Amino acid sequence: MCGIVGAVSKRDIVPLLIEGLQRLEYRGYDSCGVATFTNGELRRARSTERVSQLAETVKAEKLIGYTAIAHTRWATHGAPETQNAHPHFSAKGGSAPRFALVHNGIIENYETLRTRLQDKGYQFESQTDTEVIAHLVNDCYDSDLLEAVKLAVGQLKGAYAIAVFCRDEPHRIIVARDGSPLVVGLGDQESLLASDALALAGAAKQVMYLEDGDVADLQTEHIWIFDRSGQLVTRPQHPLLAHSAAVELGPYRHFMQKEIFEQPRAVADTLDDITGVTSEWFGDGAHAVFTTIDRVLILACGTSYYAGLTAKYWIESIARIPVSVEIASEYRYRDSVPNPSTLVLTISQSGETADTLAALKHAQSLGMGYTLTICNVQSSAMVRASKLNFITRAGVEVGVASTKAFTTQLTALFLLALTLADAKGKIDSEEEIRQFHSLRHLPSAITAVLALEPQIIAWSERFASCENALFLGRGLHYPIALEGALKLKEISYIHAEAYPAGELKHGPLALVTDQMPVVTIAPNDALLEKLKSNIQEVRARGGELYVFADADTHIKPAEGMHVIRMPEHYGLLSPILHTIPLQLLAYHTACSRGTDVDKPRNLAKSVTVE
Repeated sequence: MCGIVGAVSKRDIVPLLIEGLQRLEYRGYDSCGVATFTNGELRRARSTERVSQLAETVKAEKLIGYTAIAHTRWATHGAPETQNAHPHFSAKGGSAPRFALVHNGIIENYETLRTRLQDKGYQFESQTDTEVIAHLVNDCYDSDLLEAVKLAVGQLKGAYAIAVFCRDEPHRIIVARDGSPLVVGLGDQESLLASDALALAGAAKQVMYLEDGDVADLQTEHIWIFDRSGQLVTRPQHPLLAHSAAVELGPYRHFMQKEIFEQPRAVADTLDDITGVTSEWFGDGAHAVFTTIDRVLILACGTSYYAGLTAKYWIESIARIPVSVEIASEYRYRDSVPNPSTLVLTISQSGETADTLAALKHAQSLGMGYTLTICNVQSSAMVRASKLNFITRAGVEVGVASTKAFTTQLTALFLLALTLADAKGKIDSEEEIRQFHSLRHLPSAITAVLALEPQIIAWSERFASCENALFLGRGLHYPIALEGALKLKEISYIHAEAYPAGELKHGPLALVTDQMPVVTIAPNDALLEKLKSNIQEVRARGGELYVFADADTHIKPAEGMHVIRMPEHYGLLSPILHTIPLQLLAYHTACSRGTDVDKPRNLAKSVTVE
């Protein structure tokens, strides 16, 4: 959520910033803007439409500049209106704007600062916490922008990544971060910055990831970085590949559809170099950690949380290690009992999810030093903060509703379950080989499930007219039911709930009518007969069932019961295969309802605020 791009250059940098914002659209936003230094004055364009509309405005107003910052905003303080869009300006006493600033994060003490600044004569045009920072920098300014930013951020409480420039020092941008990601990089006679390195691909060949507390001074051909104590420091440089066609839509209608169909490749890439079960895939020292720990604590949010719930079944069943799964945003705010022999496992697509990152640091502060992150971004803050890591290879995921990131997380988690079982001596070699071969066969199995799309499209036309839906699963398929319900509500705006099927009689059965479809996951596992009884409970109340059933379950279509047969039962890996049709159902239902599939309202891709 929220994207920042900026640069100091010897050329007109505005087109590059617009392109950078377009690459960050996947993060979710409801307004956007760009500010430049042009002909001795600060100018800006802002919009509550898409970046493409902002680009038209920039072109019409001939907005150019060698120093510029740009932003996509996901509203927190203040509605998504033009006056609340970034960049924000600061002036005093009716003078021309002197400072331009963009900000990701949340400032917790903004009300106190706002009152103090108003008493000093600063006039506020927005309801945002960001405008407070702009005026605070102005108030601290005494001919040196770097020193003004240092003084200003020292008064902030909360999370921030900011970029600011001043009319009086037009060839300089100062940036700072604490709790929100920010990268800087050198291009050809220009210095660049962004909240996501993807925005700089093709312009910067090397980037540096700022650490919490860093303040950086960007000038045309040099970047100086200062740590929290004010000391000049260097940060490791990381190569940045040129912009990849992976973020182009190609022949697909939406990025979500493209990413659903990329899952066989994403899973294959995630397993590409892996030839067997060994701890080394999780980092140096992983074997010693895996043989030492006696329990696992999983911390995650949203879709990643559901991946963690699935992993609990796998790890406890295969490795016989007790597992707790916590919603990261809740974990750090309650009294918990730390165990230094616990493996703290964080799961995140971006590796920058604010709540999960904070929960990881909280666990570490309690003395739990065995940490592992499963993530799709090698350079992310969560990966850097963890002792061990496993990087999935889903590639760039543009759609806000996660698809291929989820299935690659599940792939990595199943591999982890096998690896922990091997380290603990809980699995014999024959069973280990059998399960690993099943894992390697996943891409082909997923491809077969994708072939069900025409049947699912027919179902989606019925779902499009509904306002409520119920999803049922049992055992290790219950988290998949949760994920299916989440996907439907995220992109189609249909209210959907998921329940363990055995809980029907404890309340949800009261909701069942012929107007609320009941989606049921029916694998041929040990709970099948129990599930069939739950199906009959729904039918007896006149409910309309939509069942994804394995071929050998003997569940047949009948009045009030629609059945799509899965190609094969896949044992412990069945949850991954049953995820695919639920994604397709949500996608095609949303298409039938005409919603903005890739950018659902009110949501963002990388949630970098609490």
